[in-house]
Amino acid sequence: MSKLDATRAELALLVLYLNKAEARDKICRAIQYGSKFLSNGEPGTAQNVDKTTSLARKVFRLFKFVNDLHALISPTPQGTPLPLVLLGKSKNALLSTFLFLDQIVWLGRTGIYKNKERTDRIGRISLFCWMGASFCTVLVELGEIGRLSAAMKKVEKDLKEKNNNQQEVCYHQDDKYRANLKKSNERTLALVKASMDLFVAVGLLQLAPKKVTPRVTGALGFVSSLISCYQLLPPPSKPKAS
Repeated sequence: MSKLDATRAELALLVLYLNKAEARDKICRAIQYGSKFLSNGEPGTAQNVDKTTSLARKVFRLFKFVNDLHALISPTPQGTPLPLVLLGKSKNALLSTFLFLDQIVWLGRTGIYKNKERTDRIGRISLFCWMGASFCTVLVELGEIGRLSAAMKKVEKDLKEKNNNQQEVCYHQDDKYRANLKKSNERTLALVKASMDLFVAVGLLQLAPKKVTPRVTGALGFVSSLISCYQLLPPPSKPKAS
């Protein structure tokens, strides 16, 4: 493959990535929280960027609450423990409520909805919903990581018990182990992100202003946004066999 072909392929992947509304939203989120980190809550250019980017992101999220509403009423995979099912559905309900209320906040911030006091109250309620959704996500990811760890240990035990006459079964189980390991790594990354988002919500609500300062909130939100951008990357294309 020539350099030109390689460049075209890389640009095609970039276009595919940037065509996702979710990817653009997360890039704007990184800018928003990076600006919050730089401003540290002080008036200036960085704070203006923070506020205007936050308002712009609300447009990206218009009607996005439908996604979690659909997930809320969709069936869960068979074999999922009831506590994880309930936590997952709670997360969907809270996140859908947050996104719906966030649209009212957008109406208030743009001046379409005139009641500022009620807009601020709705904004706080929506942030509490997001904090609750992040907490549920943390618990769900912990539970799923535990399930994957148990499955991997079972595969390890089975592999040790297999003899040389059962190579085909061993290879199949080894592939299963690798798949579970990949899922576990993805879940761990999602757990780190959800934990950061939980503290970001605490910072935005000013529940612990001395510990979770605007600078800490900005730093955690920026790293969380970078993780989201990474999670949205398209899977690497497999090389064609010659």
